[in-house]
Amino acid sequence: MYAGLGETISERAGVINLGTEGSMLVGALGGYVATSATGSPRLGVLGGAALGALLASVHAVLVVLRGANQFASGLALVFLAFGLTALYGAPYVSGTINFFQTWAIPGLSSIPLVGPVLFDHDPLTYLGYLAAPLLWWVLFRTRAGLIVRTAGERADALEVHGYSVVKVRCAAVAVGGALAGVGGAQISLALTQGTWYENVTAGRGFIAVALVIFAMWNPILVLAGSYLFGVALSLGSALQTQGIAVNQAILGALPFVLTLAILAILGKRTLLAAPDELLRVLDNSKTT
Repeated sequence: MYAGLGETISERAGVINLGTEGSMLVGALGGYVATSATGSPRLGVLGGAALGALLASVHAVLVVLRGANQFASGLALVFLAFGLTALYGAPYVSGTINFFQTWAIPGLSSIPLVGPVLFDHDPLTYLGYLAAPLLWWVLFRTRAGLIVRTAGERADALEVHGYSVVKVRCAAVAVGGALAGVGGAQISLALTQGTWYENVTAGRGFIAVALVIFAMWNPILVLAGSYLFGVALSLGSALQTQGIAVNQAILGALPFVLTLAILAILGKRTLLAAPDELLRVLDNSKTT
């Protein structure tokens, strides 16, 4: 979800960042290494956010300042992140660190069906409940959000009023990368229970990019969509708990099959809500 919210900010400003998967990967490693060094998962989250923002800033420099192709730059950064995290993460494979424990909220977590789903999670999940509505409020009810949206809708109008589109877009991409880094850190500091292995994010960053399109660039819908994909991701462990044997390879592919199915169902309809500057990027990609 954090990666989806970060990509929403970036795309609202008119920049597609396919490198979100890379920001998640370096964020996961940054969070793990920082926690290993300090013993504090909270500081690990900050480390993950910093590395996620750093990688996204490279994308911002390439596409905003240098005018590089947004799709090529994003994909190149993903493969760069694969290599860097495999190289620098190798010493941490098979190790264990302090990690975020789940917090069961008294009373609420014991509600049948709903309780375990919503109120028995790590602290970053609870923060996520607030992050999506907070981001919606910032984007649609504050001056800062208006500036970001104008950079994605009418960049020329922003320049007329004395704002730098370049600075706004670079900042939006960096903040988006920081949130993706937090999402990666949540994986290595909570979901894997303090263990590290290569490609720990397993393509979740790509799903986040697709999720933003399904959600029509609305943070609240990103939150809802995240839980839909979360159900698909956790289906395997739930079935195993019930003693139902299902091929793990099929379960692993389920979120991606779900992504393709939704893409097929929605078709071009979601693009009606796309920021104008984003549509310009997509149109240009067809001619190159």
